[in-house]
Amino acid sequence: MSAPPQVADPRAEAAAPQVEAEVAAPQTEADGPLADPTTSEAPVALPGWTEGCPGGMVRVEGEYCPAVVQECLEYHPEWTKRHGEPGVAARCVRFREPSRCVAKKNENLSFCMDRYEYPNVPGELPRTLTSWEQAADLCAADGKRLCTEAEFNFACEGPEALPYAYGYQRDAETCNQDRDYRFPDHSQRLLHYEACQQNERCAAELSRLDGREPAGGRAACASWAGVFDLNGNANEWVVRTDQKAPYRSGLKGGWWGPIRSQCRPMTTFHKEDDYGYEVGFRCCSDVEPQAT
Repeated sequence: MSAPPQVADPRAEAAAPQVEAEVAAPQTEADGPLADPTTSEAPVALPGWTEGCPGGMVRVEGEYCPAVVQECLEYHPEWTKRHGEPGVAARCVRFREPSRCVAKKNENLSFCMDRYEYPNVPGELPRTLTSWEQAADLCAADGKRLCTEAEFNFACEGPEALPYAYGYQRDAETCNQDRDYRFPDHSQRLLHYEACQQNERCAAELSRLDGREPAGGRAACASWAGVFDLNGNANEWVVRTDQKAPYRSGLKGGWWGPIRSQCRPMTTFHKEDDYGYEVGFRCCSDVEPQAT
């Protein structure tokens, strides 16, 4: 049996139409017991609301606009001078405020999302080299599921439909993004995550390309809902609910390279068995019934 193809070119991102609603101030809660009660240290307060969600997840709830216009007022100089060249993506430096919702009506969403990229452990590097199929199985093994496109959008952009999780102006320091692009060696295929770590050649190539940072390492890279690293760090698989196999897979949020790394756009041409060195995921779940 032939091995599944890896993501061919992480620079390529599908162009996407780029929302408006009132913003509810996020509550702040400690995400589970973070300190030994016998010590004098207080638990670390993390942003977001966790009621009705398993440990390590945050509650995301509110009015979501399915169709949004986000107008870019200024593109990165690299794009204006070199668009069309390999490794050059349409990065927007500044968007018009506010975003505009053009949907006939909003959708009410309520769900739980992992606070960090899988394995959802603060301080750990996110798992990559994982296909959409594998990601779905890993979430299911934890009693969860992959997030949908709409869930990712809303957790990232919030009721205001922000272009970036942190606002309307791009900031290369807020999230792990905009690092120089390193061209992968396509002469040999990278292996899946565990196998790559155990293979000397693959591990060396992954190390050369790798720009991941530990989950939650940039405190400012938290969305309105208290979810970290939705822009940058690792691309994230989501479910396209309007598609059937093998086209249910989409990639959201961007990674550490010099690419769009926005909330709303999605790359759609990678099939469910594709994977790449910059491709990770996080899990979602329904809110526990008693909490609704």
